[in-house]
Amino acid sequence: MIEKAVKFATKAHEGQFRKGSEIPYIIHPLEVCSIVSLMTGDIEVRCAALLHDTVEDTAVTVEDIEKNFGKRVAALVGRESEDKSKPWLERKIHTIKHLKNECIEVKMIALGDKLSNIRASARDFLAVGDDFLLKFHEKDKQKQGMYYFGVLDSLRELENSEFYREYEKLCNFVFGDMRDKI
Repeated sequence: MIEKAVKFATKAHEGQFRKGSEIPYIIHPLEVCSIVSLMTGDIEVRCAALLHDTVEDTAVTVEDIEKNFGKRVAALVGRESEDKSKPWLERKIHTIKHLKNECIEVKMIALGDKLSNIRASARDFLAVGDDFLLKFHEKDKQKQGMYYFGVLDSLRELENSEFYREYEKLCNFVFGDMRDKI
């Protein structure tokens, strides 16, 4: 099932690249799956981690996921997807509120996703400082910090995880003392 999900995600993300880079986008879902795989042995959760951006960022639908991977994987992917028709801030506030009440499986996928993203941002921050924000739709550091720290709070159920601690450390590195101002 994992191999099928890798092939499916690779095809869905074909021609896509990470923001502001020449890194093939598929590297991100593979990293998310790798992180999640160290938190759970549940194959369906791992598959959902691989597929987490297919509905949000490609022509793939939740129905396509269900047809190929079953109801549970489709539900996990659907619950981890944002509605891109909404404005950035509205989507991020919804994500923060929504994650607080989500099941542990969705929280693991979200942590893997956000950790992969903050790792990339931390590398870029080291290289170019606050200019790392220029590649994002939302370039306001305070708003980005609000989002990342809001997610951190929403995922507190996972605070004993090494990945949660890494995420917190990288949020503090990238966004500094901003947490008290949010």
